[in-house]
Amino acid sequence: MNRVFPPDRGATGRCLADLAERLAALGWRVTVVADGAGGEAETPPGVTLHRTGDAVDGRERPDARSYLDSLRRLTWHALRQPRHDVVVTMTDPPLLARVGPLLAARHRAVAIHWSQDVYPALLPHLGVRLPAPLLGFVERSMAAALRRHDAVIAIGRCMAGRLAGAGVPEDRLTVLPNWPDPRVRPIPHEGNGFRAALGLGGRFVVAYSGNLGLAHPMDGVLEAAARLQRSDPAVRFLMIGEGRGHAAFAQSVRGQGLDNVLFQPWQPPERLAESLSCADLHLAVMAEAAEGLMVPSKLAGAQAAGRPCLFLGPSGSDAAQRVRGCGAVLDPGDGATLAETVRRYAADPPRCAEEGVRAAAVAASWTAEDAASRVSALAEGLLRRRGMAHDGWRRVSDA
Repeated sequence: MNRVFPPDRGATGRCLADLAERLAALGWRVTVVADGAGGEAETPPGVTLHRTGDAVDGRERPDARSYLDSLRRLTWHALRQPRHDVVVTMTDPPLLARVGPLLAARHRAVAIHWSQDVYPALLPHLGVRLPAPLLGFVERSMAAALRRHDAVIAIGRCMAGRLAGAGVPEDRLTVLPNWPDPRVRPIPHEGNGFRAALGLGGRFVVAYSGNLGLAHPMDGVLEAAARLQRSDPAVRFLMIGEGRGHAAFAQSVRGQGLDNVLFQPWQPPERLAESLSCADLHLAVMAEAAEGLMVPSKLAGAQAAGRPCLFLGPSGSDAAQRVRGCGAVLDPGDGATLAETVRRYAADPPRCAEEGVRAAAVAASWTAEDAASRVSALAEGLLRRRGMAHDGWRRVSDA
């Protein structure tokens, strides 16, 4: 279960589609329950898709009412499905973990929660303010729901630590990082239509591609852009995407007269390889307080494009570990150091190329196929523990 599924935009929907298709190829019968009325994207073979029929809220972070409406619709449609053996809930909408045990009881199934973000702890960092008593109640309620799942998947070790701190038994926790979009690959600048269309020529391009939310502090990037506009006018910052923090950032760029910052909208999946490969260097940003509550998904895409990445965020996080050897970890508020680091990369093409090769190797070391094998083995183990294995490997999962 998840609010979005392709062609609706959203990183969780893309991950779900990748996993569902590969689980089906492994022999599972997979049912996806999602919002929306459908679109041009084809449902992967072996996957049954049930849409609620209500349009998906196109905002990156919908408001509370929209999330609650989605939760109600998804729950209603999932309860009406025939019996399944495995129920998998994701974190879009945020309280979907509360539904997993209910559906598992309805289907006499095992319940897996696939945590892409940790709610409600992440809500204040996204600008959602709840009265302290209400926030405390929701936190206790979510913690109790998580403890009722047979397994909880975290997309990073820091997140697993947060979930363990909420009371999820460690033997029920599995760390399974997100993987890069399988469509992304390195594309040389020569022949890159996206780069050519922007008229970037031989300029050094630093890209931020993806959601620009309130948990992504950009003051350091603004300061670096201002410094480099004065000292290194050939450097360009390319901002691709939207998000709740996008308007404020764009306003600051205009207010400071930064001509070296370019903006582009979300790119369709078929242009993702070109848009990510357009850059020489990527940025991923995360607030210190969000460590363990989320993991920047844009990092995997940048590495799959064969580009080094600067992570502006907590040095002990999973993202920081991932960029070592193919990027650098910086304080998100230190614009002077960011500007100097960009200068060094721009002056050293061999370093960019070498770290780009390493980044591509990191991306290739964990794929959607690897993740599907792990999830399949996890589900099979839970079914065996319950004595629910089927003759002839007749397996059914609800993703």
